[in-house]
Amino acid sequence: MPSFETLSQYRLHIGVLAIIICVLAWATELAELVYVCPFCRVQRTIIGILGLLLLFNPQHWLNRWVSSSFAFLGLVVASMQHFKGWAKIMSGEFTWGEYWYANSWVLSGFAIGIMTGLILYIWAWRPTEVLDDQ
Repeated sequence: MPSFETLSQYRLHIGVLAIIICVLAWATELAELVYVCPFCRVQRTIIGILGLLLLFNPQHWLNRWVSSSFAFLGLVVASMQHFKGWAKIMSGEFTWGEYWYANSWVLSGFAIGIMTGLILYIWAWRPTEVLDDQ
């Protein structure tokens, strides 16, 4: 597991990766490879927005406020969808479907992890300090 100091050097890469995840997720829906899901639309959009905000100065108070607001919305929506999956599991109605990796319960769990990681990264990020050799 890389340390946070190592991860802080790759802020732009992580932001671009989040945007790529968002674009690929939207591409699967626009190509009609997955069904239209309002929960999923919010989650993939929020992941992209958080990635975009990570490209700017994450230490600025406005960026953190906007990021936190979007992350809160995305986490509430993802948690609602994930809880619906748990309710189906508890009632005995849960099925994995033909493609288990496209199950909304699994994907909402991943979205929760991604959004949580992005907002924690934004809040913990500090510019790397360059030490002058004197």
